[in-house]
Amino acid sequence: MSAADGAEDVLDGLRRQARQLVAELAGPVRRVRLRSGGATLEVEWHAPLAPHADPQPVPEPAAQAAPAPDRRAVRAPVVGTFYRAPEPGAAPFVAVGDLVRPGQVIGIVEAMKLMNEVAADQAGRVTEVLVEDGKPVEYDQPLIALEPLSGRGE
Repeated sequence: MSAADGAEDVLDGLRRQARQLVAELAGPVRRVRLRSGGATLEVEWHAPLAPHADPQPVPEPAAQAAPAPDRRAVRAPVVGTFYRAPEPGAAPFVAVGDLVRPGQVIGIVEAMKLMNEVAADQAGRVTEVLVEDGKPVEYDQPLIALEPLSGRGE
């Protein structure tokens, strides 16, 4: 392994740690600095600009789709953009009617140029895709509706 490959591996590890740390924090993040050996990764967000004196009225967002009471949802782990496939033009990770198992990737949420895999936390059948590909999502927003498996060996 070359020194460049080793440095890239360290940087990839730091990126994963930063993504996990930001996802686990409850409030907004201003700065993150991680070090591993001689490598340092630092990300800083600037404070948002002050609002104008005459803000334009913001239209009410459409009611967020939610699964029916007898169904469960796979939810967004972070705020970002939801993608149903690993890359443009590829088949989606899951479609309506598919069976999923715990830990199976059902989509990706891009946040701060980092791709966060979204995995099912339980087994079930996909009954509805609640968010279109490429649309923004909020933390804990339902993405995919699942009908839990009944345990009949499905």
